[in-house]
Amino acid sequence: MRVPGKTKLAITAAVALALLIGGGVSLWLHGPDWSQLASTFDSVVWGWVGVALALNFLSIVARALAWKTVIDQAVEPPRPGYRAVISAFSVGLFANAVLPGRIGEVARVAVLTRRFGKRKGVWATLLGTVFAHRVFDLFPVLGLIVFVFLTARLPQWAVTTVELFVVVGLALFVLAVLSARRQGRSPLDGVGPVRRLIAMARQGLGVMHAPLAAAVAVAFQFVGWALQLLAVFTAMRAFNIHAPLAAAGIVLLLLNVATIFPLWPGNVGLYQAAVAAPLLSYGVAYAHGVAFGVGLQAIEASVGIGIGMVFLAREGLTYATLKEMPEPGQVDLGRTPRRGRLRAEKVRRARPER
Repeated sequence: MRVPGKTKLAITAAVALALLIGGGVSLWLHGPDWSQLASTFDSVVWGWVGVALALNFLSIVARALAWKTVIDQAVEPPRPGYRAVISAFSVGLFANAVLPGRIGEVARVAVLTRRFGKRKGVWATLLGTVFAHRVFDLFPVLGLIVFVFLTARLPQWAVTTVELFVVVGLALFVLAVLSARRQGRSPLDGVGPVRRLIAMARQGLGVMHAPLAAAVAVAFQFVGWALQLLAVFTAMRAFNIHAPLAAAGIVLLLLNVATIFPLWPGNVGLYQAAVAAPLLSYGVAYAHGVAFGVGLQAIEASVGIGIGMVFLAREGLTYATLKEMPEPGQVDLGRTPRRGRLRAEKVRRARPER
């Protein structure tokens, strides 16, 4: 018996709320000295906060451009413009920040799909591009891991986790390369709907067969991660943590490992622990590290949520629309899935960019 969509959403929300409340109570009872944590914010250097905000914004733009490069190799003209891709990417960041799970990856596909009108199979293809885009994170992550292992004081407990992260990442990369299908390689007329869905999703990985485009996408990802590293470093300065760049590198690395699966919106609590723990080896008190984690998450969230809300309004959508996004398994090749379909009147109001 299938559980209705609204019931599933209610159950997910209830579980997320329970986890969030439980984590909050545990953090309150067994967390740092809260009076010391509050005093940390009195000495924040707001100029550095401004720099960190700007670097986070530029990082988002760079990663959106990497996705645009992947999309251009997967779909035939006319293709969405840069502004349309950045808009969809930003809406996805907003959805990931305010909703549990990885709904943002589906949300950015849903937003961008509207730019293609009634073109068949584009939903599956764009899902493939999202996977390819995520796989390209592997290369800057490997660079960050090398940098951290050579320069930072990596806790022993983190070594096994990072190694597992690398193995999984490499396996996904190999899977993407083997699954990739060149654009227009074979006609899809007459094939069954399931085979067509798989073929279109594989076409989204077409950049894997375009070395130059793949290199450009990876380069944009490197730029995005480098800007993110500098954002963490400048945020540390804002909170009077004068550890070296290597410390910012280990914070960024462990943050991404610890929060790869969003258990609740923002992974609040887990995020702060992932920030504070590695800074202990640099002489940063746990309470100070948690305060920095709160500030760092606020900086990142304010950028992601801020520009996400701007582009959400620009797309003529609402927060309620994001909660109705379809699941990948509900995709129909002829159209966007019925459940969670973006409202027709809002589609008419949107202006496609070519």
